[in-house]
Amino acid sequence: MSFVAGSASRRQFGERSAVHAEPPALRRHTHLVRYPDVEADFDALIDKAIGAISEGEPVEDEILGHYVAVASLVRAVSFREGKLLEQAVERLAKVNPDLVVLMQSIKLPLVKAAIEAVAGNDWRQLERVRLDCEAPAKGSYTPDLIIVNRAKRAAFVLDLKRSLASYGDTSRLEELKLKMLASAMIVPDWLYKTQKRMMIETVGVAIIDGASRPSDHAAGVWALSEIDDLLEIDGAAACMAELRLRFGRRVQQLLEVEARRALGLPETPMVMSAPVLAADASTTSLYTRRFGTLRAIPRAMVCEDATDNIGDHGSGCRCGSCEDPSFDDDDDGRDDPEALADDTVSWPPEHVRIGFARRLLDA
Repeated sequence: MSFVAGSASRRQFGERSAVHAEPPALRRHTHLVRYPDVEADFDALIDKAIGAISEGEPVEDEILGHYVAVASLVRAVSFREGKLLEQAVERLAKVNPDLVVLMQSIKLPLVKAAIEAVAGNDWRQLERVRLDCEAPAKGSYTPDLIIVNRAKRAAFVLDLKRSLASYGDTSRLEELKLKMLASAMIVPDWLYKTQKRMMIETVGVAIIDGASRPSDHAAGVWALSEIDDLLEIDGAAACMAELRLRFGRRVQQLLEVEARRALGLPETPMVMSAPVLAADASTTSLYTRRFGTLRAIPRAMVCEDATDNIGDHGSGCRCGSCEDPSFDDDDDGRDDPEALADDTVSWPPEHVRIGFARRLLDA
């Protein structure tokens, strides 16, 4: 990534010169962000999340026994990671002045007519249907984020999941999609009435998979690595990947301490290593997967057991000439995205497109 190669030049010449130094061929969107631009804010978010995880008090459990603290920690991590991703997306969205992010106290009514329409029809047949948000409703749906692009007159209803692995063999994912599509049908009217006459004509819903497994835009599932397209900000996905990497290291340190305590092993002090870039850490994790944790290797020493001129070595010799292990490896990775279209509108709009977020929300 150009972020790794250009980090030194950014520190030397500053953010402005770094943006201009970005090769135009690599730019996909007007706006650009790199991790050093948001590092201070992201570090504060990580510290806040780790603090909340550490403060949790486990409740005694007869089944888990003395492992209850570890289980409590894992449950807290699952909850806090989702909140961390939401706050990080909100921070990144500030780089694009056309975006408005709504994430506090959002309750979209699940209008009865909308639920029946989505349940009984293909969602593509509902693209021009807009319903009154004050119509009779059956409960409500609270999205994680609503992102409005004022320049494109487009809104995205987002639900961020740390991982969709647990949704694989259940109907919960389909139920979530139904709620999101039903609520999207009232979003244009809801935004107009509750957000100071904010007008949109295109609504997309997207479930963001934080684990970045293969996406399925036709089913409304996006990988976190594709978030550049939704925000129209180059580098947003790379920043999110670095955030998850640093958060993961902090979480693993907490887990190691609790695991040692549960097993009755002596606790080792938590060593806070210097921040590592995503590219470096991916190589480190590759070594760990293949060879396990690398331990310190004793210094090569001259064998004192060698006899006279023959040079025989003892059975327990570990000098440099007796053993010479070596190995190496390498790694690489990339991703890719696109943009949106624009149109002049009047209120109420002639038609409202509603459906799963697609790479191009063309009218």
